Amino acid sequence: MEEVLEKILTTYRKEEGNIISILQYLEETFGYIPENAVNWFSKKLVIPASRFYGIATFYAQFHIKPPGKNIIIVCSGTACHVKGSDRLISGLKREFNLPEGEDTTADRKFTIERVACVGTCGMSPVALINKQVYGKMTANKLIKEIKILKGKKTGR
Repeated sequence: MEEVLEKILTTYRKEEGNIISILQYLEETFGYIPENAVNWFSKKLVIPASRFYGIATFYAQFHIKPPGKNIIIVCSGTACHVKGSDRLISGLKREFNLPEGEDTTADRKFTIERVACVGTCGMSPVALINKQVYGKMTANKLIKEIKILKGKKTGR
């Protein structure tokens, strides 16, 4: 891992990057932001780890835990919220039997993410399953899509 982190650090310095660029490289490389990588960069750059985590937890694009192989994003913007995005999330959590506060299944096959807006208000409520957009979604239709996905060999 040290070799990969050194390469990211070299790129960061060459491109005069910032914390976001480091986090983007980490996310792209590992699929999430590993704690040991944050601590490594914190020491090398003399930047508190809390600054990395403050940014990583603010932006939905970053994961501080390894995400599942299949990512289900549910829009919670105003139009989607009004048309039932909370029911979509609740249905998914029941389907996956996720405990409170968890967003990834124990087998790491599925991760549920709630985002502020995906910009497709005319299709609300909207869910994205592995980057494919599903509009005018209901909890039942979403669970049906998940069951189809569960039956396939899936992964990123």
